[in-house]
Order: sequence, then structure tokens, then C-alpha cells
Amino acid sequence: MQTRKLLDWWQTLTPIARIGASALFAPLLVLNGWAISAIFNYFHSLIAILVGASVLAFLLNYPVSWMERRGARREQVAILVFLLALSILLALGVTLFPLALTQAQQLVARLPELIDSGRSQLMILNEKAESMGLPINLDAIVVQINDRVKGQLQAIAGQVLNLAVVTVTSLLDFLLTMVLTFYLLQHGGELWESLVEWLPTRFREPFSRTVRLSFQNFFISQLILSICMASALIPSFLWLKVPYGLLFGLTIGIMALIPFGGSVGIAATTLLVSLQDVWMGARVLAAAVIVQQILENLIAPRILGSFTGLNPVWVLISVLTGARIGGLLGVIVAVPCAVVIKTIISAIRPPVMRHDPEESSSGEIVAPMTPEESAKAEVNNSLSVSDNLA
Repeated sequence: MQTRKLLDWWQTLTPIARIGASALFAPLLVLNGWAISAIFNYFHSLIAILVGASVLAFLLNYPVSWMERRGARREQVAILVFLLALSILLALGVTLFPLALTQAQQLVARLPELIDSGRSQLMILNEKAESMGLPINLDAIVVQINDRVKGQLQAIAGQVLNLAVVTVTSLLDFLLTMVLTFYLLQHGGELWESLVEWLPTRFREPFSRTVRLSFQNFFISQLILSICMASALIPSFLWLKVPYGLLFGLTIGIMALIPFGGSVGIAATTLLVSLQDVWMGARVLAAAVIVQQILENLIAPRILGSFTGLNPVWVLISVLTGARIGGLLGVIVAVPCAVVIKTIISAIRPPVMRHDPEESSSGEIVAPMTPEESAKAEVNNSLSVSDNLA
């Protein structure tokens, strides 16, 4: 009611009065933003542990809830699922991660050699272009590769390796994350209910459903796509005898957890392989693009649908903002958070600003559709979920 009165009051203001009110309110926003940023930077490590544990508990809650609905006791099932997930993580950490880390160290050691090889290939291409009379001069590109790219790639690779080493050696953070994940898996529902109680009664259930569906659709779908991408690319690269095939396939699969991350990983992998062998780089690009298109056009619509309701530009802006604020974890949670924010804004904005006749005018928060509901809506009504969220 108070929000509605505030919006009605805002509508009564003249344009000049709105500009003046915004000008007076802007410094408060800047000051609050600076204070929140300072607090976030101070507690960054703790927040990272909380977010990581919350994401893990959120994902593990689905098999626990599924077994609980079939009569199993939650405490026993939670322990079983947690131990199984921990065993899988430890198995991957003992088998795949050391091999990938070894290949990463070898790749970093060979970067100067690969860059020199790429420069030589560009020089050969430049000579062929001159012999054919084509007006192409690659000398400037060769000089830039020699002077700049080498140092930048080595610096980036060194940062990646340092991040990997810090991640491995930070056993305390890992243990804290696992312990917190276990307790959230046991009592996360009670904690969430205590937080939602701060909201008005009519917003509690819609808000909870919006948050749950937004994070569920995003994390489950991206996790499935990431696993499928890595599972398909690693054997493909090994069959093509791509150097560091395990590292490249695993990297692209992990980057597929992030929107547009798979495409960036494919481009970077193709570039690195092409520095040594252009034709091998072309085969890598072809194999990766084929796998990506199969996943995005055949598998993704079935498990993901169009749940976000966000323009791709806003998705990209959300990812970049999340990276700037929270690093890797910020990138992971950026899109579902953006969906929740968009849904809340759509629910509280004045009816005059609503253009969708299908949209509810009651001011209630309308949760995103599940993938099944999205698919049915697209078949029966030829409407996307974005229309339902707009």
C-alpha cells in the first residue's frame, strides 16, 4: 500500500519536479552504493563462502527433496546426498584436476614458442599475399604480436595459474564451504522462511517462488549444458589429437556455466591451437561449434526454455556487472538475480506503465515459468516466457 501511494505521488509530479527530486536523491544513491561496496570488499571472503555454499546447497536440495517426497527422512537423505556429492568432487579433484593443472603449466611454459609460431605463420601468409598481388600488409600485426600479445598472454596465463593454485591451497575456505553447505542443506528452508518473514504477507509466497524458479531454471540448465559440453568436447579433442585436449575441453565446459562463456572459451581455444597449427585450429573450431549448436538447439530448449525474459543485451550487462562486483561468483549468480529484480520491478511499477494486456495489474510478483510450462506455452499460445515476465 505504501509503495502504491509513493508511486501515485510520483505520477502527480511535473517533469521538472521529477528531475529535481532525482537530483536530490542521486547523491544518496551514490553514498549508499559506496558504503555497500566498502562493506562488500571488507567481507568479500565470507560472502564468497556464503554464496558458494548457498549455490551448492540449492543444487543438492533437489535430489534431497525428491527422495523426501517419496517417504525418506530428510536428515538421512541429506547426509547421503552430501557425502555422494563430496565424493564426486574429491574424485574429480584427484583425477581430472591434477592432469588439467599439469597441462596448464605446460601450456604456459610453451606460450612464447606458440606466439613465435603464430608470428611465423602470419609472415608466411603475408609473403603469399604479396606474391599474389593482394593489397594486404601484415607487418604491423606481426610487430604487435611480438611486442604486446606475448606479454599480455603470459600475464593472463600467470593469473589463471595463480588463481588455480590459490583455489587448491585454500583448504580452509573449502572446508568452511562444505560445512556450511551441509548445514544449509539440513536447515536452509527454516533460514529462508525467517528471512522472507520480513516481507509483506502477500509478497512472501510469490517472491519465494520467483527466486526459487529463477535460480532453479538457470543453475540446473547451465550445469547440464556445462557437463554435456565438457563430456562431448574432451573425447572429441582427444580423438582429434588436439594438444592439451583435456585442458581445453574442461575449460570450455566450465566456462559454459556462464552465459556467452562457452563461445568465449571456444574462441580462445581456437586461437591458442591456431598459433601452432592453423588447420588443427580449424578442426577444433568446427568440432566445438558443432557440439555447441547441437546442445543449444536440441538440448537447451527442452531443459531451459525461455525462462529469463531478458534481452541478450541485459544478460550481457548482468554478467559484466556481476563480474565487476563479485568476480566469478558474481558472474554465476548475475543472471538469476537480474531475473528476480526484473520481476519485482515489473510487479511494482504503476499500471499506466504496463503495456502487456496479459500482465497482472494486482501488483503481485509473478514467478517465472518452469521449463515444462514454458514449452507448453510456446506450443499452445506461441508466446515466450519473456512476454509473461515483461
